Amino acid sequence: MVFWSPNMRRLLPSGSGSWSRIVRVSSRRRSPRANSRRSIIFRGGRASVNIISGGNDAEQRRDGDYLDHDARYERTGEFIDILKRVWTSDTPFSHEGKYYRFEDNVSNVRPLQKPHIPVFFSGSSDAAVEVGARTADTYMLWAESLAGTREQLDRIRAAEARFERANPLRFSLSVRPIIAPTEAEAWAKAEDILGKARALQAKSAQAFGIGRRERPGQPQNVGSIRLLETAAKGRVVDKRLWTEIAQLTGASGNSTALVGTPEQVAESLLDYYDLGIDTILIRGFDPLRDAIAYGRELIPLVRAEVARRDAEAAGKSPLQAARA
Repeated sequence: MVFWSPNMRRLLPSGSGSWSRIVRVSSRRRSPRANSRRSIIFRGGRASVNIISGGNDAEQRRDGDYLDHDARYERTGEFIDILKRVWTSDTPFSHEGKYYRFEDNVSNVRPLQKPHIPVFFSGSSDAAVEVGARTADTYMLWAESLAGTREQLDRIRAAEARFERANPLRFSLSVRPIIAPTEAEAWAKAEDILGKARALQAKSAQAFGIGRRERPGQPQNVGSIRLLETAAKGRVVDKRLWTEIAQLTGASGNSTALVGTPEQVAESLLDYYDLGIDTILIRGFDPLRDAIAYGRELIPLVRAEVARRDAEAAGKSPLQAARA
């Protein structure tokens, strides 16, 4: 994955040649204290944690987790509260909650970031929004239509307003750009990806049996349901949001794509930026090659346009903004 923040106008981290890393952490398997140590092993203050509450009920039960959907998010809220306190407390403390209990905890391992490592969070259900609006630093969204994304942002911001927060909630968008020198070539790449995905799905069904796992198109989580509702509007939504992989896979993850030339895809990314998206997480279908192409051809275009807009808003020239 390439993790990039258009508001910061640079790749994360800065010019060190390394990538920023998001550590995915589940609230169900380890104590908050154990996870607090695990999540700060990366050097230079470039780690973030994405707290995972879990998938559907059947998937959770395979791992021995029998909490229902809303209880899992309630547990995540308690988990994040403890995690932040472990990261920031100078003195031992005890906790007796609904899901976690411990005595005299203090950690001698501290994150470089202050006050703590940034917490990323996702979820589109009412239970998820209630927890994420209170505890997250950055709320992660999949790329729906612009109208759907605007609706999500408004809904989460309304929930955020009910809580006292030290800093405003930030928003991240996850999407899969497909770029090529011409629009026709980009769509040819998309069709090739779709064909390979269909073949892989058929091969997996033949090898493992259709009934062994949940069938695509029958998701339990609200985020996937919303992506499928976007896909139902057409194979292409808005300017170039491609939905066929989401439709094929039951929207089981980050599965919508922006297809076109680097200039066209940059324009579409900026449409989401204009809605209030602070951070863009882009992943390709061919990870290494796509990451190289994004860094050479896509990200510089968006960086330049964001810098221009920020300069206009601040009354500076683009050159002054680039030096800031």
